[in-house]
Amino acid sequence: MGDLHDFENKEDIDSQFEKENDHVSPSIPKTDKVICPEMCFFCFDVLLYHLDNHSPPKTPSFSNDSYTCCNGNGSIIQHHNYQPNIYKNGVVVCVEMCFFCFDVLYCHLNQYDPPKSPSFPNDSYPLFVTWKIGKDRRLRGCIGTFNSMNLHSGLREYAVTSAFKDSRFSPITRDEFGKLHVSVSILRHFEDGEDYMDWEIGIHGIRIEYTTEKGSKRTATYLPEVAPEQGWDRVQTIDSLLRKGGYKGTISNEVRKSIRLTRYQSEKLTVSYPEYKEYWRSRNC
Repeated sequence: MGDLHDFENKEDIDSQFEKENDHVSPSIPKTDKVICPEMCFFCFDVLLYHLDNHSPPKTPSFSNDSYTCCNGNGSIIQHHNYQPNIYKNGVVVCVEMCFFCFDVLYCHLNQYDPPKSPSFPNDSYPLFVTWKIGKDRRLRGCIGTFNSMNLHSGLREYAVTSAFKDSRFSPITRDEFGKLHVSVSILRHFEDGEDYMDWEIGIHGIRIEYTTEKGSKRTATYLPEVAPEQGWDRVQTIDSLLRKGGYKGTISNEVRKSIRLTRYQSEKLTVSYPEYKEYWRSRNC
């Protein structure tokens, strides 16, 4: 058995990537900062062409302005930051977590050894992993936990669980891998709501605890992005969440008032397969 970094048929994933119509578009700096990831990618291109005695690569798309800067402190400031990210500005989630989920799923689908432990911190947080597919980003699986887990083992577990164990969907297949998007959500700042209306759309995720019409206790949750994506107000979101959790009776205002609500916030990042492939190529040059 090989692992992700030494398997023999890496051409398979290359050819799969080439079949995709879209690609990673160059990120033109949107601030007064000059440096961008494409400069690093271009340096890889130049070195690769030189080592293989090919003609030099084409002129890159980033700005060709002249600057003098050599202080050893350059950093990538665009959103495709492929360097290990150690909690910047108090933010826990980083793109390496999404890349790791892709690694885990790829190894699982192809029966390779699991990937090595990642370089991002291994602190404990509640987390969710979401897989979507295609240009319309249709949901393919979303499972997580409200129990704090070490990030390395938690993402390793839920990258697979959300891909294969979401009862709403069939398991993700190898043929679908090149069309996937993965999102990692790190849940933080949990607070008890005063009532079912005590939360803000687009800011809070909600977890509700309620009693079914048969007297059993149930819980259900929506991540912060669900309500704005669906165009729901707070009442519509609560009612949908009750149905999601299996409540089959009439949803009256009395039922809503009986809900115990916990609100929380989520740090979320999403990475597409082409972005993952670009990252994979850069680290395996």
